[in-house]
Amino acid sequence: MRPPPHILVVNGIKVRRPVFVLAAPHSGADLLARALKRSPGFHMTMGRASVAHVVYAFARRPSIAGRGMGATRVLRDALAESWQLLPGACAECPPPCREAGGVTGAGPCTTSDAVARFGDASPDLIYSAPVLLQAFPDARFVQLIRDGRDVAADMLADPASLTWFKPSMLSEETEFPNPFLGVNSGEHSERWKAMATAGKCALRWRSAVRLSASLHHELPRDQLLTLRYEDLVSSPAETVDGLSRFLETRVPRVALLGPSVPRVGIWRTRLRESDVELVSKVAREELARLGYSRPS
Repeated sequence: MRPPPHILVVNGIKVRRPVFVLAAPHSGADLLARALKRSPGFHMTMGRASVAHVVYAFARRPSIAGRGMGATRVLRDALAESWQLLPGACAECPPPCREAGGVTGAGPCTTSDAVARFGDASPDLIYSAPVLLQAFPDARFVQLIRDGRDVAADMLADPASLTWFKPSMLSEETEFPNPFLGVNSGEHSERWKAMATAGKCALRWRSAVRLSASLHHELPRDQLLTLRYEDLVSSPAETVDGLSRFLETRVPRVALLGPSVPRVGIWRTRLRESDVELVSKVAREELARLGYSRPS
């Protein structure tokens, strides 16, 4: 049984039906967040330090997220802090959030009288989805799925993603199973440390899409929408129309795609043959289930 709802008030506004964007790394969460950030009445945040600290603590040590209402309060308070509209607030936002909001100064990026709904699209928020649902029982979740081979190609070119693959990430204090790194048990830790980086990217993607699949069994249909990155790029108008209906708001199509949108199928030219084979081997089941292993 879910606990009675807690009514959170931020900037004098009751937080109702907040929107959370969930995705594996480099799966388009930032593109979707840009569109929502520029939607009427939305205050969308991405990667604020207060939220990132909690999200990565939950991701690296899953047992913390299972500590009942204590974990719920911690995450709710972190989001409340990130949603505050104070002078200079945007100066604390990471560049992707500032760019999405078109912010050039210290902010804030909007005003309290213009805000009706809140949301967050912080990286790796997917590992906190169960806690988010406890904190906000009426929340709406939008998850993005992208071809794991393209994800691996982009992760390999991203220094921030690669920092998570250092051998020191698996220490004696690491909890297993560890969905964040995609390692199921301590017995696999040495194999993970010796694995090529492309394989580690595939493990992270595989674990994230497995979590995405589990949400379909945990959330009512009116609270979860799953989108494909490939549809977002190839048919933005249809994707935005579906998103607008789901969120019962007008999402601007022009804001969906930014100045540099990763192409579909980049793995064909950017991954070495050995990396393609490794990613396909590690994520074979998920690639097939999602229809990505078929030739196109």
